[in-house]
Amino acid sequence: MMKRVLLGILGSLAIALLLGCAAHTKISDINKDPGRFAGREVTVSGHTSQSFGALSNGAFQVDDGSGTIWVVSQNFGVPGNGSKVTVTGTVQQGFNFGARSFGTVIRQTKNRK
Repeated sequence: MMKRVLLGILGSLAIALLLGCAAHTKISDINKDPGRFAGREVTVSGHTSQSFGALSNGAFQVDDGSGTIWVVSQNFGVPGNGSKVTVTGTVQQGFNFGARSFGTVIRQTKNRK
């Protein structure tokens, strides 16, 4: 009886851990079909290859090895070039920031890890 209870608790914990982990999306998948991801929240990880900004606002490019995408960060800060980041945000098409225009971007919605 005690074994069943313990196994049930361990199984429940394992399922909770799996459901709590955010699935990472490959940047190449977003770039291949941006319409499929438009308006959806995604999480990507990689290294920054370009960044610019001031006063906690700006943009930076993330490269995950499969492709690159620009991330627009408003009030979350901008990492330096070469930083390892994990970013969660909403995919948007056709975005202007300052004097620059971007095709497909991720508008950051959660603080980076």
